[in-house]
Amino acid sequence: MNDILYQISISALPVLLAITAHEAAHGWVAWRCGDDTAYRLGRVTFNPFRHIDPFGTIILPGLLLLLSGGRFMFGFAKPVPVDFNRLREPRRDMVAVAAAGPGVNLMMATAAAALLHVVPLLPATFGAWVEANLVVGVWINVLLAVFNMLPLPPLDGGRVAVGILPPPLALKLARLERYGLVIILGLVFVLPAVGNAVGLNLDVFQWLVIVPASHISEAILALVGVS
Repeated sequence: MNDILYQISISALPVLLAITAHEAAHGWVAWRCGDDTAYRLGRVTFNPFRHIDPFGTIILPGLLLLLSGGRFMFGFAKPVPVDFNRLREPRRDMVAVAAAGPGVNLMMATAAAALLHVVPLLPATFGAWVEANLVVGVWINVLLAVFNMLPLPPLDGGRVAVGILPPPLALKLARLERYGLVIILGLVFVLPAVGNAVGLNLDVFQWLVIVPASHISEAILALVGVS
């Protein structure tokens, strides 16, 4: 239990900041591109309470943390409403709006990595706690960016793909949005379980998200000069 409480103390703030900034970025870019829906609803803000989803921001991360013994936590905020028909250039601007969330997450990961240089200036115990928060901040922001850029609606990568693919292909991909959540849950939970049952490694989430996120995290740390 002490390990779980410590994991909560070093994970809650980075996760909350990551998902809040992600959603706020969507709303801000949409507002700049002509759709003020999110702005009028007060969602173009870094106030986390405007973005908290009771299940995705509180219950789900808590359950994952408990079930994994403090090793894993993930969550999401309330999606920012965007009326793509109000964007000045719907197909072009849809790409910008969708890419804004993962883009901000990568910037936050880089900022968290850079702040690791400040840790040696802090008192030892507090510095260790701050360092753990920053390391989690790097990881969770990169993880969010990579996961959300998978080319499957309703993820951001799916919307980017719909915006840049030729119309016939874009239409076919867009039609998958109604099944997107089911497909994602199947890839993350069901397929690996089936693989374990038959003795095969079918952990697609590991291949497509965890491994790339690990490489990107290492690259960001190297970029800012943190070994």
